[in-house]
Amino acid sequence: MQRVLVVGVTGAGKSTLARSLGSRLSLPYHEMDALYFGGPGWAVNENLTADVSRVAAGPRRVVDCLGSPDVRDLLWERADTVVWLDCPRRVVMPRVLRRSLRRTVTREVLFGGNRETWTGRLSREHPAWWSWSQHAARRRDIGRLLGDPRFAPVAAFRFGHPDAAALWPASL
Repeated sequence: MQRVLVVGVTGAGKSTLARSLGSRLSLPYHEMDALYFGGPGWAVNENLTADVSRVAAGPRRVVDCLGSPDVRDLLWERADTVVWLDCPRRVVMPRVLRRSLRRTVTREVLFGGNRETWTGRLSREHPAWWSWSQHAARRRDIGRLLGDPRFAPVAAFRFGHPDAAALWPASL
């Protein structure tokens, strides 16, 4: 387990699990959102493909990879392990709403120096809207990718709840 992807829908707990795995396995952790957002106004990183290629080329890593299709394959092709947080909407929606509220109230600085705002909650790009609208499509995409022979990882793990996934790193 040297090149790990932690995948799932927005709010499933990918970043939390990926950080835990990185710490447990002494693997460098890379957050996809930090790679994706390059600056103010939630601008996409102009060097995204190069940055993800550099991460993918490394021998050891854990990435919380939802990822856009243009860079996702770079990571999937070189993964030896995929961990899928396959959580239902009833689990992810309260999580993403609580996280978003906390970030908005505390004015937490996020990727590229951005912050979630009260008015941003009205946008279709807001994490809560995104999680709700993309949930079914993302689950289908992940299932399809896991079944694709080009991306056949050495190991694949699937968890239906973040609590079950949180216990797993201690068993490694």
